[in-house]
Amino acid sequence: MPSNRRNAFTLIEVLIVVIIMAVLAATIIPQFSSSINDADAKESSLKFNLHTIRSQIELYKVHHAGKVPELAKFEDQMTKSTAINGNTGTDLDYGPYFQGEVPANPFNNSSDIVTVATAGMVPTGVVAGGAGWQYDETTGGFFPNNAKYYQ
Repeated sequence: MPSNRRNAFTLIEVLIVVIIMAVLAATIIPQFSSSINDADAKESSLKFNLHTIRSQIELYKVHHAGKVPELAKFEDQMTKSTAINGNTGTDLDYGPYFQGEVPANPFNNSSDIVTVATAGMVPTGVVAGGAGWQYDETTGGFFPNNAKYYQ
């Protein structure tokens, strides 16, 4: 005996699913848009970049008998292959530690690096000149160079 039953959703079932999806969208979308509009995204990106750069400097120190990259050669030493003495070239033992270039500071979109104001001390403010980062080649300390970080 053939069955008159149809394999489909009723209008009520479809409406309930649409209402549930609308409620979820109304609660989730504002959270994403507020983080994009605020400095939250920039702060998160800054923290990620700092963690990555600092980790790669530590790896460089391990590979190079405790020496840190030189400020004058920082980008070369971090983006190219290096020998244990820090000389750069191709097909050497260590690196590269970054693919491409040093990540930019998201607050000023600069990947330029300047020396810290006082070597051996954690910076307490911005160094003039618009660079994205501050670097202490005596300790390997790497810091952002934007005012919001020091507030």
